[in-house]
Amino acid sequence: MSNRLAGETSPYLQQHAGNPVDWYAWGQEALARARTEDKPILLSVGYSACHWCHVMAHESFEDPAVAAVMNRYYVNIKVDREERPDLDQIYQTAHQMLAQRGGGWPLTMFLSPDGTPFWGGTYFPKTARHGLPGFVEILERIAAAWREQRAAISEQGEQLRLAFSRLQASPAAQAVEFDAEPVRAALEALRASFDARHGGFGGAPKFPHPTDLELCLRKGETAIVDTTLRRMCEGGIYDQLAGGFCRYSVDAQWMIPHFEKMLYDNGPLLALLADAWLVTGDMLYARCAGETAEWILREMQSPEGGYYSSLDADSEHEEGKFYVWDARQVRALLSAEEWDAVAPHYGLDRPPNFEDRHWHLHVARPLRAGAGPLLASAKTKLFAARAPRVRPARDEKVLVSWNALAIRGMARAGRVFGNPEWLASARRALEFVRAYMWRDGRLLATYKDGRAHLGAYLDDYAYLIVALLELLQAEYRGKDLEFAQSLAAVLLEQFEDPEAGGFFFTARDHERLIHRPKPGHDNAMASGNGMAAYALNRLAALTGEARYSRAAQRTLALFYPSLRERPSGYAMLLLALEEALEAPSTAILRGATQDLPPWQGALAREYLPGTLVLAIPAGTPDLPPVLDKPAGRSVSAWLCRGQTCLPPIDSIQALANACKQTALR
Repeated sequence: MSNRLAGETSPYLQQHAGNPVDWYAWGQEALARARTEDKPILLSVGYSACHWCHVMAHESFEDPAVAAVMNRYYVNIKVDREERPDLDQIYQTAHQMLAQRGGGWPLTMFLSPDGTPFWGGTYFPKTARHGLPGFVEILERIAAAWREQRAAISEQGEQLRLAFSRLQASPAAQAVEFDAEPVRAALEALRASFDARHGGFGGAPKFPHPTDLELCLRKGETAIVDTTLRRMCEGGIYDQLAGGFCRYSVDAQWMIPHFEKMLYDNGPLLALLADAWLVTGDMLYARCAGETAEWILREMQSPEGGYYSSLDADSEHEEGKFYVWDARQVRALLSAEEWDAVAPHYGLDRPPNFEDRHWHLHVARPLRAGAGPLLASAKTKLFAARAPRVRPARDEKVLVSWNALAIRGMARAGRVFGNPEWLASARRALEFVRAYMWRDGRLLATYKDGRAHLGAYLDDYAYLIVALLELLQAEYRGKDLEFAQSLAAVLLEQFEDPEAGGFFFTARDHERLIHRPKPGHDNAMASGNGMAAYALNRLAALTGEARYSRAAQRTLALFYPSLRERPSGYAMLLLALEEALEAPSTAILRGATQDLPPWQGALAREYLPGTLVLAIPAGTPDLPPVLDKPAGRSVSAWLCRGQTCLPPIDSIQALANACKQTALR
């Protein structure tokens, strides 16, 4: 028998369609029933690749006895945090307020029928263990509290709503004068938390933090980026056979990951690897960028063009089972020469490093000189031997925001490494979004099985504009610039707070929830406000539209007091601040279509983070005035900042030198 979740697009919700729990997806039907029957809501938030979500599902949600208690006392709502990041943000924040500690997934919250939370936690075992109360015990206790302590619950709800109202950043009392001090202070904090031995920031668990690393690279903190990316590329967080990065490492050495692989990590890390290669010339980054791009192409792009969301941590109900090895199995697969090269390199001659019985591949020692061909042949054999294993489940929904991050990464890497296949992949994903998820002038957040739905969020619009700006630098298409401006128009109309500044996470006509966040902090992904300010400022440089830069300025003014007081965690807003202090420069190349690629290629091989490079063929119609430079028989280039341009440049090397000098100002 299936419950209501069988008809949902979310693979995570579909995983629970066979539960004996009387699940609802979030919506008015469930909320109305809670009000009518005066029952509390049990809200369970997770996602399809989540290991502990699976554990709680197997232990509790699949158990008819547990389900009977849930169904007796509660209206039960299951939420995919990837389809409904609005709900996840609100209730993770509520959990932090109520429990005075961080949340995570699965998130288990108990709500009044109006959606106000009054108690919660994360994973609970079915029966008490490891200091955690049993789930059934909790269900009984909370139901009793709902019957007997209603006044206290109502009072706490009022206090919680008041606390939510205080979360929003407040505009400064007087006009704000921006300076670079928050950037300097943030870099100082990053240097202080940097792990000089293993890379990354702080101790275990370790997350990639690509936006922090992008800020470091841009500001010349090359050692931080180089050490971190090298250790990640050599660690177990990176799939040494197939490419791609897992979500985080459970240890400080990047050795053992939490094995789920998320599109939203790999897109930004791919762009960062390309930039790190430009700065350092290290072929390790070129190799890992290539392997990661090929992994995205091979495993994460749908036949229709959109990118899938994630690969599960588990297979056959065991975390990491698809990825780990028995050393004897590896030895049997390889020749003696291959084993002698690979065993010390990947740590197979050491004790097992995963659950004391398996080996997870990581670079334990440098490869001995001349052993490159042996490593390559060994990897080919191991990749082939791993392929028939039961694979981790793939979440095949398409999310606009995560696709945008991958489009930007594939386009950036394709441009830097001159790989047309990666650029074509990014283009296919963009066209999928435009064809299936852009409807009546608005984005829809999620797509699966022929159905797109749910109004899109701030991240969807802001990230997609940035992705379009990257694709425009690979190949100028007027319709892409028009699309970016259409997205910006919705951003300003539906998401901006024109009085206080900044952007709400949800649109003006979105379902009314107990809180409307206006997020500034980066989490695993860059903040929507930071990306919006960054995108709009760059779009202003290409179009001359002052309303874009004014909205970016208002956003930065709103968050600037926070940036001054505690800049850690605001890397994306700081990148936007950098380009507000000094507008991005624009290199405009004009000439015949066949003459432009050598110029584009030369500039793509330079690290020019503050410069947009647009190669616009002669005869391109409907250009904004700032881009409408004359195109002669040979290529001419204009390097502009705002409305001010240098005299035309007719040499590739002179243009590259001018761009580098501008970037160093």
